[in-house]
Amino acid sequence: MLILLAFIFGAVYGAVLHFTMRGRASRGVAVAPALGALVAGAVYSVLTWAGLADTPWIWLGALAVPVVVVPLVLGVLATRRTAHDARERTRLRLT
Repeated sequence: MLILLAFIFGAVYGAVLHFTMRGRASRGVAVAPALGALVAGAVYSVLTWAGLADTPWIWLGALAVPVVVVPLVLGVLATRRTAHDARERTRLRLT
């Protein structure tokens, strides 16, 4: 049941990043919270399976990895979407 705390942290952190990072208009409102929850839950699960369930490393990993990974992925998504939209505008001769 403690994995729920990791999911909640990841989702809340993702939601905060959605509203604070650039490119908000180019992605869905659920992308960042879902990504944060997925990453935090996956790290928690992997560290549990690795036998680190009774150590602080599981929480350090479940909290630190989403803090690093989610902003990077959101930045890449925003950049790629902006470039794709520009190519589509050019292809459709809208600009």
